[in-house]
Formats: sequence, structure tokens, C-alpha cells
Amino acid sequence: MPLHLLNQPESLAPSGELETPSGELAKETEQKPAQDLMATALGYHAEPRPGKLEISITKPCATQQQLSLAYSPGVSVPVGAIIADPEAVYRYTAKGNLVAVITDGSAVLGLGNTGPLASKPVMEGKAVLFKSFAGLDAIDIEVEAESPEAFVDTVARISPTFGGINLEDIAAPHCFMIEQALIERLDIPVLHDDQHGTAITIAAALQNALELQGKVLSEIRIVCVGAGAAGIATLRLLVTLGLDQENILLVDRQGVIREESQAPHSYCRPFISSSPRGTLAEAIEGADVFIGVAAPNLLTVEMLKSMASRPIVFALSNPDPEIDPRLAHATRDDLILATGRTDYPNQVNNVLIFPFLFRAALNVRARCINDAMKLAAVRALVELAKEPVPEQVLEAYGEKKLAFGANYILPKPLDPRLREFVTMAITQAAIESGIARI
Repeated sequence: MPLHLLNQPESLAPSGELETPSGELAKETEQKPAQDLMATALGYHAEPRPGKLEISITKPCATQQQLSLAYSPGVSVPVGAIIADPEAVYRYTAKGNLVAVITDGSAVLGLGNTGPLASKPVMEGKAVLFKSFAGLDAIDIEVEAESPEAFVDTVARISPTFGGINLEDIAAPHCFMIEQALIERLDIPVLHDDQHGTAITIAAALQNALELQGKVLSEIRIVCVGAGAAGIATLRLLVTLGLDQENILLVDRQGVIREESQAPHSYCRPFISSSPRGTLAEAIEGADVFIGVAAPNLLTVEMLKSMASRPIVFALSNPDPEIDPRLAHATRDDLILATGRTDYPNQVNNVLIFPFLFRAALNVRARCINDAMKLAAVRALVELAKEPVPEQVLEAYGEKKLAFGANYILPKPLDPRLREFVTMAITQAAIESGIARI
């Protein structure tokens, strides 16, 4: 769920609770922002030069001597040093600050299986975020692979180039197998951000929301809609943090996943339920928490009304959430709501995490990104949300005041404290858990 800086809220009015334009005016209202967005986005990506990335050099190469140092014969000296000590590659090349953003294009944003070529603008965008938020160089790589095994083999073969591998927009269930296979095969950090960046951000937001609602993770009942990468990874992490597995109902398009034969893939197995509840409406009755990582407009007003007192709703489908935020707040005044969008409070956005996970991992040359680092990231976000918000953050978001509360359960993505605060927490966890090389 990358940043969506240009999303516009849409009007929803089931049961007449919100006013919407009608007739020709409605068509114009819907079409003009869409047309404006298309023109603006295409112009942004095309001008003044195509794409969002370029390669720049970091050493002077303007004289004969500099040229001989940059290439032959001078370049042979660091080659010899690396042959003698492979770790010297981090001293003499860009490997230690370089991340590969790699996809097969099978699950791109909300667009589905676009294929590798059409995924390239998204992967370039991810590289931009790595540089902007954590000062990491990143290269996008789009892979045409006939099988998960072929994808794994391709990534493993090119891995010596990079300090870390960010897997992106790979469909479940292949994403689980691909990530695990690469973690086992490589000795550099590998992370499927759609799984873990999302899970960490949701976990931090949920802990703060539960505190505000006077509830405890170990006692709540939770409904998760979406059995893909984000949903499964989030439930795994929440169980690690203390959520009772018996209090989880996982829902896909067929309803509550109740039997192994119904589960869309084997990674759902820990969350198969024996509950007699079958539909989403049945599942959500009396639930404390709804997490949606699936599709727009799945949560109805009636479903929201049936939830427990002081409910928490994370409607994270992008760009259109599982319930319109205005409709949700009009339905329940005891609600804490989060979305994946920038234009509503409480944006759950994994840009709060993935740049700093990799920044920390590369700083200490971690062999992997382990559970200790992920849990440290959760704690860091939880704590930072409770700190006073700097004036420059208020200015960036056009706010007069932001403070820990129902409309501020996570730090804002443009908060400059994230880089130091979150990175240091993760770095410390990497060192203490024994996976740091330096």
C-alpha cells in the first residue's frame, strides 16, 4: 500500500445518509477529477524526462588520472581486495547502500496481475521512497518468470549485486514460498513488504487504538477480510504479540474460512475456524476489530452497527476502502477508524516501516530481517505516536494540532523523526539478536 497522494474521496449514500450529486452533475463530478488525475499523473511520469529514476556517479571522472582510477588499471586494486576479503565489497562498492525492488507483477496495487512490464512505474516509485525516506539507493527489477522456482532462482543469481532484497507486489500464495526460499538461500536481508511492512504498521496502529478504546489484545475478537499476503502476515504478527488465535475469524470471498478444504492456500491453515458463523455479516457481529485488506465497500452500515462497543475498523483497501470513512463515522460515534489513504486521519501506510527496516539492516549488515527487528519496529511506532508532534509536521499536513488520540494513532509518513527513532530501535534489536555483522 504505497503512498496515494492524489486520492480523492468518493461519495457513498446507501440509505440516504450522505448527499451525492445526481444526474449529469454526478457524472461531471466523478469524471473531472479522474481526468485531471490521469493527465497530471501521465505528465508527472513523462516530463521532463521519462520515469522517476536516474543513475548518478559519486566520484569525479574528469581527468585521465580519475578515469584510470574509476576503471582500468585502478579498478583492479579493489577487485583484489575483495578477492582477499569478500566483506571488503561493502567498503569499496555501493552494495551496502543498494536495495533491489523486485516483482513479477502478479499483484500490483489494486490492479491485480498486470505483468512485470506494467508494474515498472510502481517499482520505480518504491525506489523513490527508499531514497526519499531512508537515503537508500534502490533499483527496480521486473522479472518474467514461468514459476515461483524460476523467480527465486533469478533473484538468487543476481543477489550479489545488492545489500538487500525488497520483494514487492507478488500474489499469494507464491509470495510466502518465494520469500522463505530466498531467506534460506541468501545471507542478505530479504523482505516481502506487502506482508511485513503492512503487518507491522497495522500491529502498531491496533495497539494504540486498543489502548484508546480501553481494550486488550489478548481478549479481543477480530475479523480479518483478506487471506492474501497482508492478511496472513498481519494475523501471524498479532498472534506473536498476544492475540488469541481462537478469537480470529479469517474471511475471504467465500466467507469465513472454516474447513481446510475451503482454504484458498495452505498458509491459511493456522486460522481455519470451527465457528458456525459463515458469512461476513455473521462473523462481524459482536467483533471488537475489523481489518480489511481485500476490496471496496464490503463492510455495510448494518455490519458496523452489529460490532461490539468501541469498535476499531481498519478499512485498508486502496484507493477505495471497505467502508466510506464518512459513512462509518456517521454510523458509530464510538469508532476508531483507519484507512490506507492520505486524505483521512490514521493512514496505515507501510512507508512508515520498510525504508527504516532496510536502513537499519544495511547499517549493521544484518544477515536477515528477523522477528526481533519487526517487533522493535512495532514498539517504535507505538511510542513515537505518543510523542509531541513537531511544528514542521503540522505545517506539512496543514494541521493546527495533532496529538495521540482517536484521529492520530500512528506517526505521519512525513515526520522526520521516523528515520532516527524507528531505525535506531530496529538497529538495536538486530545487534541484540545476534544477526548483525557489524
